[in-house]
Amino acid sequence: MIKGKDVSMRQLRYFVAAADAGQFSQAALKVHVSQSAITAAVQHLEETMGVSLFDRLPYGVTLTAEGNKFAQHARHILETLQDALSEPLFLSHSTRGSVRVGASYTVLGYFLPALLARFKRNYPQVEIELVDIDRHSIEQAVNNGDLDLGLVIVSNTPSLNVFSHQVLIRSRRQLWLAIQHPLMTASSINLEDVAQHAYILATVDEGDSSTFRYWASRGLAPNVAFRTSSMEALRGMVGHGFGVAILSDMLYRPWSLEGKRIEARPLTDVIPPMELGLIWRPDKQLSISAQAFRQFLIMACTS
Repeated sequence: MIKGKDVSMRQLRYFVAAADAGQFSQAALKVHVSQSAITAAVQHLEETMGVSLFDRLPYGVTLTAEGNKFAQHARHILETLQDALSEPLFLSHSTRGSVRVGASYTVLGYFLPALLARFKRNYPQVEIELVDIDRHSIEQAVNNGDLDLGLVIVSNTPSLNVFSHQVLIRSRRQLWLAIQHPLMTASSINLEDVAQHAYILATVDEGDSSTFRYWASRGLAPNVAFRTSSMEALRGMVGHGFGVAILSDMLYRPWSLEGKRIEARPLTDVIPPMELGLIWRPDKQLSISAQAFRQFLIMACTS
């Protein structure tokens, strides 16, 4: 219950930074303030709402159910303000046309829907023609002109120099595990520790090949017990304690479909982030609508 105290945009921004980072210290570095400023902002919000927004753990913080719901509202408020400040409304509302965009499973399921909704609020006269295909097909379609833009995991793209591109997000990879898993009691975890346990391997969007790349760079390999292209199946397996997985924060959800809790723990090894970005042909002049969509995504993600 709200107790009548004022809540500032700065406090919302600090709270979202803490939710994204999973540690108050890392959130402070991200927004260039002291850790005490992050702590004070979160405490103020918790006192104002009368609920705990984070569970405090030895290795960091994780959102409570109430915190997860509030984070969605806080992000919406911050995004709406950013959109209002970044584009003159009379220009965005007068732009008409269509944009052909290719996107893969991960992008469509976990990245694009909320951004599409924001774009349509700002550009109601622009139609987005979405095509659901894999990365290789997206690259071919962009190259031959069938698509204006491609949204792909650029960290999986070997021929990135062929395209003009913009990295939109770099999503940290962490270890996912059940709350009863033996590694939950460890003060720190590295890949050698993970190799001793059953591993659930996600194959969607070349997840298997990217996984084996960074494991091989350490001279190790995961103990794969199960492979799946279904993220919900993976969450169920991890949540029930049948294995662990290392996946990006963009894909993380704290609960399986069956209501099993899934924790995310950082690893001491340097694991490359998942990089998601835009690609387009360098020699092709994009339409005004395509330029607007490209610029919107860049501004929305880099802000």
